[in-house]
Amino acid sequence: MSRTKNRGASERHVLTRRRLRACTVVVFIVFGLFGARLFQIQGLDASAYAAQAVAQGTNHSVDPAPRGAILDRNGAQLATSVDGLVITANPKMTTAKAPQIARILREKLGDQIDYFDTIDLLRKPGTEYVVLARNIPRWTADKAITALGKAELVGVFTERENIRTYPGGSLAANLLGYVDGSGKGVAGLEQQYDKALTGVDGKSTYEVSPTGQRIPMADSSITKMVPGKDVKTTIDRDLQWYADQRLTDAVHESSSDWGLAITMDVKTCQIVQMSQSPTFDADTRTGMDDSNTVSRAVQNVYEPGSVMKTVTMAALADQGKIAADTPISVPSSLTIDKFRIGDYWEHGRINLTAAGVIAKSSNLGTIVAAQQMSDQTMYDYFSKFGFGRKTGVNLPGESNGILTDGKLWTKANHATIAFGQGVSVTAMQMIRAVGAIANAGTMCEPTVVSGTVGEDGKETPVATTPGHRVVSKDAAATVTRMMEAVTADDGTAPAAQIEGYRVAGKTGTAWRVDPATGRYIRGQNTVSFMGFAPADNPRFLTYIVLDKPYSNAGGGSTAAPVFHDIMSMALERFGVAPSGSKSPKVEQTW
Repeated sequence: MSRTKNRGASERHVLTRRRLRACTVVVFIVFGLFGARLFQIQGLDASAYAAQAVAQGTNHSVDPAPRGAILDRNGAQLATSVDGLVITANPKMTTAKAPQIARILREKLGDQIDYFDTIDLLRKPGTEYVVLARNIPRWTADKAITALGKAELVGVFTERENIRTYPGGSLAANLLGYVDGSGKGVAGLEQQYDKALTGVDGKSTYEVSPTGQRIPMADSSITKMVPGKDVKTTIDRDLQWYADQRLTDAVHESSSDWGLAITMDVKTCQIVQMSQSPTFDADTRTGMDDSNTVSRAVQNVYEPGSVMKTVTMAALADQGKIAADTPISVPSSLTIDKFRIGDYWEHGRINLTAAGVIAKSSNLGTIVAAQQMSDQTMYDYFSKFGFGRKTGVNLPGESNGILTDGKLWTKANHATIAFGQGVSVTAMQMIRAVGAIANAGTMCEPTVVSGTVGEDGKETPVATTPGHRVVSKDAAATVTRMMEAVTADDGTAPAAQIEGYRVAGKTGTAWRVDPATGRYIRGQNTVSFMGFAPADNPRFLTYIVLDKPYSNAGGGSTAAPVFHDIMSMALERFGVAPSGSKSPKVEQTW
């Protein structure tokens, strides 16, 4: 009995020790697991867990960089950016009060908010973020948010953004272009210089408390915002405004489809004014259809008509084949390749000088004179004057125009191209070509931008290409004398005369081409006038184009008066001294 009890006590003792050893092992295992996990957290994954902790108490904000301004030559703003706000909402907070919120926003923001669409957004399921309106001026958005606060309506917020604005409205709109909803340039200078105009947004990161308050002295990082550069144009704002108005009046009065007016400083090739009508207003977003937003000065091609006769005569004069008083026997008509060609007025055979051919704008006289050149020679001169290639004005969408290779010319091509039909150009190409005659035979690339201006106010000029000679000084002077005869009392454009200044010019009337058939439309014309002053020391050249004006409208009667007014303003605006002499008398007949 005693042995049995002792054996039982011994067995219980052994069992207890085994249980103690097992518990000890479990404890060691548990502590080992905790230790390993602690080692992982503190050692191996410390940075990851720290980053997660910081992220949960970190706030990020963006400081949007303002887009650079576009300036006129004197620093006046043509396009700029102002502070604006984006109005957003959290539908989880606004669903119940959506009608009241939409009503207040509509009252404060007007047409920028659609009442019913806003209600739908404020109730949009499955999201905590919707945009209610963009491009809202700060003062307008602040009024709306304040009104919501007074009504104790929550869940509507604001975010900063920059709003593009055009102080002049439609002023030089086709040159400036516009930006899309994201602020990216999509036309004109806004597109061409988008990279320079676009700044770098600033960013800041800082730790916040669970209640959203910034923690003083806590870690933070800031990336400084860099504003976009300003783009300084060669445009004179006051001259531009006047030309815009004068051209618009002319388009309306002549019932034209569209019109252009461009003025260039012939010494520097800087464009000081570039107008188009009809146009658009990027500030109010009105008139923004394709026909109005296209930049017709560089993108539209058309047949220039008789203004091209100046280039033909310059080529002949450069070869020594004509002078202003060279006699030319002009027939009553010519039939070339079964195509009858005449002048705009009926006449028999007449005797005109080369100056008389230009002054009276004789197609037949120009053809007779141009027959002294081979197809290749004439083509080479037209190519030297820049036709068939871009001008280098550095604007988006510029066309090359159309100049058929001289090797493919027929006799009819040679004849009609000489007086400006059968060749398609842009207005900027014509400005560059006749600008070379005004600039004593030297041609340069027209420019609309002089440089960019950084945040420090330092201006960086744009690269320019040196001018090059296309005809001799004597040839340019010869054609200038011929062009002065155009504005004489017995020329085709006496309306272009400017008191106190000698004016050289040339009218243009060309049949319009039907884009669908490629054939001429009789009775529909593109009329123009190109001129420069003072003719004895040229400073400015102005080109006026009116497309499809009323029947029988001509360059001398319709476009020349517009030239007179814009050129007069340019001469006065830049303080150009009057001519010191009168235009020399040039005989028109022999």
